[in-house]
Amino acid sequence: MDLRSYLRAIRKYWWIVVLVTVVGAGGGLLRNEQATPLYASKVTFFVSTPSESSTTAFNSDQFAQRRANSYAGVLTSDRLGELIIASSGLPMTPGQVAREIKASVQLNTVLLTATVTDPSPDRALKIATAISSQFGGLVDKLDNAGSKTATVALNVVSGPSVSSVPVSPRKKVNLTLGIAIGLILGLAAAVARELADTTVRTPDALRGITDVPVLGTIAYDGVAKKSPLVVGNQVRSLRAEALRQLRTNLRFVDVDNPVKVLVVTSSTASEGKTTSATNLAIVFAEASQRVLLIEADMRRPRVADYLGIDRSVGLTNVLAGQVEVEDVLQQWGDDELWVLPSGSIPPNPSELLSSKNMVDLVQSLRGRFDMIIIDTPPLLPVTDAAVASALSDGVVLVVRYGKTSRTQVVTAVRSLASVDARLLGTIFNMRPSKGLVQGGYDGYGYYEDKPAVNRARAQAAGNPAL
Repeated sequence: MDLRSYLRAIRKYWWIVVLVTVVGAGGGLLRNEQATPLYASKVTFFVSTPSESSTTAFNSDQFAQRRANSYAGVLTSDRLGELIIASSGLPMTPGQVAREIKASVQLNTVLLTATVTDPSPDRALKIATAISSQFGGLVDKLDNAGSKTATVALNVVSGPSVSSVPVSPRKKVNLTLGIAIGLILGLAAAVARELADTTVRTPDALRGITDVPVLGTIAYDGVAKKSPLVVGNQVRSLRAEALRQLRTNLRFVDVDNPVKVLVVTSSTASEGKTTSATNLAIVFAEASQRVLLIEADMRRPRVADYLGIDRSVGLTNVLAGQVEVEDVLQQWGDDELWVLPSGSIPPNPSELLSSKNMVDLVQSLRGRFDMIIIDTPPLLPVTDAAVASALSDGVVLVVRYGKTSRTQVVTAVRSLASVDARLLGTIFNMRPSKGLVQGGYDGYGYYEDKPAVNRARAQAAGNPAL
């Protein structure tokens, strides 16, 4: 992934980033609410060595620094805890007292600070006061025992004092930390979601997977489910413009070897291959061409349903020798669009499509039509499309945005290559219209958004044909 891919992932899954960030902020607030407030009381000692106990001032200072570091451990000892309890009368154990004391030595100094944290500010102050009175005597016993002159001296230079506000929890820090952690995790989750999404989402990605051109990009249309065909009010829709562009691209995909028999298929079901095949036949017929649409999906036929024609007798009956093809061809619409429905559902569709009768049928129909479009089942579940592709001049693979995975596309392409099929290109179907240029298919659509208004204006101008 490059930088643009990361930004696209964040823009696409912004809701994940926001949600996780809010959860992180909530975690920070929850920690602030649940944490027990702690107050701090401090007392600072100055560790010194009398001049007569050292030959030079420098050596004296170095000795005092080393002793200060050693005394830091004494501050958290059980021995001092016992002395503090005895002098203050607190109902605590030496271990509990020691756990509330933190010792620190300022770097390159002889200043030793004892910090006591406790939920009660009064108790914190009592412990710090007891430290200031008892610690010097304990050090004197440890370091100066049996000596006529003191080797080390401790003097209180600050405290004991107690904070008026709790030192913990640090509410602003916890909230900021929670937001920061949530934001980082949200960004990571968005990128991970993008990486985990193996579906095809851009024409460039589709082109890179298949090594063939994307012949058409068809935008998602919310009304397509109820009105799948580009007729009536849909004649000037984004889908219709995209299909006309696809028609043009198919005409010029190879001018030396023009396509006359075209197989339309997909990797899996529900990618829009039947709708694409049917609408492609409609726009070819719209261009004053004689077009035949063959419903070769004999497992789940849908062409006849879309066009509103009878499919009880059709391709299977012709291949079985029960009827002649002229008897079952049905003209649809006002243009030269003819349909050969699937007919009876057979138990062996792939065998029928690979039969000599099918080869002869397609060959005989070539001379009668300018374009033959064959709608076939998906490639991955069954072999029908691969078999039918051997009879055609080329294949177009329909890939649905956000549904078809890269693996499925690669497998479909390999399936076609295994039978030496000519893959002309792909149709990128149901791409969000947000990714397309406003007003048309990746380019130009010279119509207003209200066809009914356009027709009324045309009729008023004396052109009822529109």
